[in-house]
Amino acid sequence: MKVGILGTGVVGQALGDGFATLGHDVMLGSRTADNEAAAGFAAKHPGRGSAGTFADAAAFGEILVLATRGIANPEVVAAAGADRFDGKIVIDATNPLDFSAGYPDLAISGKDSAGETLQRLLPGAKVVKAFNIVTANLMFRPQLAGGPPDMMIAGDDAAAKAKVTEILRDFGWPTIDLGGIRSARWLEAMCMAWVLASMARKNWNQAFRLLEG
Repeated sequence: MKVGILGTGVVGQALGDGFATLGHDVMLGSRTADNEAAAGFAAKHPGRGSAGTFADAAAFGEILVLATRGIANPEVVAAAGADRFDGKIVIDATNPLDFSAGYPDLAISGKDSAGETLQRLLPGAKVVKAFNIVTANLMFRPQLAGGPPDMMIAGDDAAAKAKVTEILRDFGWPTIDLGGIRSARWLEAMCMAWVLASMARKNWNQAFRLLEG
Protein backbone atom coordinates (compact mmCIF):
# COMPACT_ATOMS: atom_id res chain seq x y z
CA MET A 1 0.00 0.00 0.00
CA LYS A 2 1.19 3.52 -0.75
CA VAL A 3 0.87 5.94 2.17
CA GLY A 4 1.30 9.70 1.88
CA ILE A 5 2.02 11.50 5.14
CA LEU A 6 1.70 15.27 5.25
CA GLY A 7 3.99 16.43 8.02
CA THR A 8 7.59 15.66 8.93
CA GLY A 9 7.56 16.22 12.71
CA VAL A 10 7.66 13.55 15.39
CA VAL A 11 4.12 12.33 14.62
CA GLY A 12 4.73 12.08 10.88
CA GLN A 13 8.05 10.34 11.46
CA ALA A 14 6.58 7.87 13.99
CA LEU A 15 3.66 6.94 11.76
CA GLY A 16 5.93 6.75 8.73
CA ASP A 17 8.29 4.41 10.57
CA GLY A 18 5.32 2.23 11.52
CA PHE A 19 3.93 1.98 8.00
CA ALA A 20 7.38 1.31 6.52
CA THR A 21 8.07 -1.39 9.12
CA LEU A 22 4.83 -3.06 8.06
CA GLY A 23 6.04 -3.14 4.47
CA HIS A 24 4.17 -0.17 3.01
CA ASP A 25 5.68 2.46 0.70
CA VAL A 26 5.66 5.83 2.46
CA MET A 27 6.25 9.38 1.26
CA LEU A 28 6.69 12.17 3.79
CA GLY A 29 5.57 15.52 2.46
CA SER A 30 6.40 19.02 3.64
CA ARG A 31 6.13 22.58 2.41
CA THR A 32 9.36 22.27 0.41
CA ALA A 33 10.87 19.40 -1.55
CA ASP A 34 14.24 19.75 0.20
CA ASN A 35 13.03 19.21 3.78
CA GLU A 36 15.85 17.63 5.81
CA ALA A 37 13.58 15.58 8.07
CA ALA A 38 11.80 14.05 5.08
CA ALA A 39 15.12 13.32 3.36
CA GLY A 40 16.37 11.67 6.55
CA PHE A 41 13.25 9.51 6.68
CA ALA A 42 13.76 8.41 3.08
CA ALA A 43 17.40 7.51 3.80
CA LYS A 44 16.32 5.56 6.89
CA HIS A 45 13.92 3.42 4.84
CA PRO A 46 15.65 2.69 1.50
CA GLY A 47 13.25 1.22 -1.01
CA ARG A 48 10.24 2.09 1.15
CA GLY A 49 10.61 5.74 2.13
CA SER A 50 10.61 8.84 -0.05
CA ALA A 51 10.25 12.59 0.35
CA GLY A 52 8.35 15.32 -1.44
CA THR A 53 6.06 18.30 -1.06
CA PHE A 54 2.58 18.23 0.45
CA ALA A 55 1.21 17.97 -3.09
CA ASP A 56 3.58 15.10 -3.93
CA ALA A 57 2.58 13.13 -0.82
CA ALA A 58 -1.13 13.72 -1.41
CA ALA A 59 -0.83 12.49 -5.00
CA PHE A 60 1.37 9.51 -4.00
CA GLY A 61 -0.72 7.99 -1.23
CA GLU A 62 -3.59 5.58 -1.63
CA ILE A 63 -4.17 6.38 2.04
CA LEU A 64 -3.21 9.79 3.39
CA VAL A 65 -2.27 10.91 6.89
CA LEU A 66 -2.41 14.49 8.12
CA ALA A 67 0.30 14.92 10.77
CA THR A 68 0.83 18.67 10.80
CA ARG A 69 -0.27 21.27 13.37
CA GLY A 70 -4.06 21.13 13.55
CA ILE A 71 -4.42 24.89 13.30
CA ALA A 72 -2.47 24.76 10.01
CA ASN A 73 -4.76 22.21 8.33
CA PRO A 74 -6.44 24.71 5.96
CA GLU A 75 -3.13 26.00 4.60
CA VAL A 76 -1.74 22.46 4.29
CA VAL A 77 -4.77 21.36 2.28
CA ALA A 78 -4.47 24.45 0.10
CA ALA A 79 -0.79 23.75 -0.54
CA ALA A 80 -1.47 20.09 -1.39
CA GLY A 81 -4.57 20.72 -3.50
CA ALA A 82 -7.90 19.46 -2.18
CA ASP A 83 -8.59 17.46 -5.36
CA ARG A 84 -5.61 15.19 -4.59
CA PHE A 85 -7.50 13.86 -1.54
CA ASP A 86 -10.65 12.93 -3.46
CA GLY A 87 -11.84 9.35 -2.94
CA LYS A 88 -9.10 8.61 -0.40
CA ILE A 89 -9.10 7.76 3.28
CA VAL A 90 -7.50 10.60 5.23
CA ILE A 91 -6.33 9.76 8.74
CA ASP A 92 -6.44 12.97 10.77
CA ALA A 93 -3.85 12.67 13.55
CA THR A 94 -3.89 16.40 14.32
CA ASN A 95 -5.09 18.52 17.23
CA PRO A 96 -5.77 22.27 17.05
CA LEU A 97 -3.52 23.02 20.00
CA ASP A 98 -2.96 26.66 20.93
CA PHE A 99 -0.20 27.73 23.33
CA SER A 100 -0.40 31.46 22.56
CA ALA A 101 -1.72 32.34 26.04
CA GLY A 102 1.12 30.52 27.75
CA TYR A 103 -0.88 27.40 28.57
CA PRO A 104 -2.34 24.63 26.38
CA ASP A 105 -5.80 25.14 24.92
CA LEU A 106 -7.80 24.25 21.80
CA ALA A 107 -8.08 26.83 19.05
CA ILE A 108 -11.27 25.09 17.86
CA SER A 109 -13.70 23.69 20.42
CA GLY A 110 -17.33 23.47 21.43
CA LYS A 111 -19.61 22.78 18.47
CA ASP A 112 -16.77 22.25 15.98
CA SER A 113 -13.40 20.53 15.71
CA ALA A 114 -10.34 20.31 13.51
CA GLY A 115 -11.60 16.94 12.26
CA GLU A 116 -14.94 18.38 11.17
CA THR A 117 -13.18 21.37 9.61
CA LEU A 118 -10.92 19.02 7.67
CA GLN A 119 -13.88 17.01 6.37
CA ARG A 120 -15.50 20.25 5.17
CA LEU A 121 -12.25 21.21 3.44
CA LEU A 122 -12.12 17.76 1.79
CA PRO A 123 -15.71 16.92 0.81
CA GLY A 124 -14.49 14.25 -1.62
CA ALA A 125 -12.35 12.44 0.98
CA LYS A 126 -13.18 10.08 3.86
CA VAL A 127 -11.70 11.63 6.99
CA VAL A 128 -11.11 9.41 10.02
CA LYS A 129 -9.83 10.91 13.26
CA ALA A 130 -7.21 8.62 14.83
CA PHE A 131 -3.83 8.66 16.57
CA ASN A 132 -4.52 12.08 18.15
CA ILE A 133 -4.83 10.99 21.82
CA VAL A 134 -1.33 9.62 22.43
CA THR A 135 2.31 10.64 22.23
CA ALA A 136 4.25 9.91 19.05
CA ASN A 137 6.58 7.31 20.55
CA LEU A 138 3.62 5.11 21.53
CA MET A 139 1.86 5.23 18.16
CA PHE A 140 3.41 2.04 16.81
CA ARG A 141 2.98 -1.13 18.88
CA PRO A 142 2.77 0.55 22.30
CA GLN A 143 4.22 -1.33 25.23
CA LEU A 144 2.76 -0.26 28.57
CA ALA A 145 2.71 -2.06 31.90
CA GLY A 146 -1.10 -1.93 32.10
CA GLY A 147 -1.56 -3.72 28.82
CA PRO A 148 -2.45 -2.41 25.36
CA PRO A 149 -4.23 0.96 25.41
CA ASP A 150 -7.26 1.74 23.23
CA MET A 151 -7.35 4.02 20.22
CA MET A 152 -10.61 5.89 19.69
CA ILE A 153 -11.65 6.95 16.21
CA ALA A 154 -14.36 9.01 14.53
CA GLY A 155 -15.52 9.37 10.95
CA ASP A 156 -18.59 9.40 8.74
CA ASP A 157 -17.63 6.57 6.36
CA ALA A 158 -18.04 3.04 7.78
CA ALA A 159 -15.76 1.37 5.21
CA ALA A 160 -13.02 3.94 5.85
CA LYS A 161 -13.25 3.35 9.60
CA ALA A 162 -13.03 -0.41 9.01
CA LYS A 163 -9.82 0.09 7.03
CA VAL A 164 -8.36 2.38 9.69
CA THR A 165 -9.31 -0.18 12.34
CA GLU A 166 -7.34 -2.76 10.35
CA ILE A 167 -4.35 -0.40 10.21
CA LEU A 168 -4.61 0.24 13.94
CA ARG A 169 -4.66 -3.51 14.62
CA ASP A 170 -1.41 -3.83 12.67
CA PHE A 171 -0.03 -0.92 14.70
CA GLY A 172 -0.93 -2.81 17.91
CA TRP A 173 -4.11 -0.95 18.90
CA PRO A 174 -7.57 -2.17 19.86
CA THR A 175 -10.07 0.32 18.45
CA ILE A 176 -13.19 2.01 19.83
CA ASP A 177 -15.45 3.69 17.27
CA LEU A 178 -17.07 6.85 18.66
CA GLY A 179 -19.28 7.45 15.64
CA GLY A 180 -19.36 10.27 13.08
CA ILE A 181 -16.74 12.92 12.47
CA ARG A 182 -18.56 15.29 14.86
CA SER A 183 -17.16 13.07 17.64
CA ALA A 184 -13.73 14.47 16.71
CA ARG A 185 -14.55 17.42 18.98
CA TRP A 186 -14.48 15.02 21.95
CA LEU A 187 -11.34 13.24 20.77
CA GLU A 188 -9.58 16.58 20.54
CA ALA A 189 -10.82 17.40 24.04
CA MET A 190 -9.40 14.03 25.14
CA CYS A 191 -6.05 15.13 23.77
CA MET A 192 -6.23 18.14 26.06
CA ALA A 193 -7.01 15.86 29.02
CA TRP A 194 -4.03 13.71 28.03
CA VAL A 195 -1.73 16.76 27.75
CA LEU A 196 -2.78 18.13 31.14
CA ALA A 197 -2.47 14.73 32.84
CA SER A 198 0.96 14.21 31.29
CA MET A 199 2.12 17.63 32.48
CA ALA A 200 0.80 17.04 36.00
CA ARG A 201 2.30 13.55 36.25
CA LYS A 202 5.50 14.50 34.40
CA ASN A 203 5.05 11.41 32.26
CA TRP A 204 4.20 11.53 28.55
CA ASN A 205 4.31 7.75 28.12
CA GLN A 206 0.70 7.09 29.05
CA ALA A 207 -2.44 6.36 27.10
CA PHE A 208 -6.17 5.74 27.54
CA ARG A 209 -7.78 2.36 28.11
CA LEU A 210 -11.51 1.75 28.49
CA LEU A 211 -12.17 -0.87 31.16
CA GLU A 212 -15.34 -2.95 31.14
CA GLY A 213 -17.12 -4.46 34.13
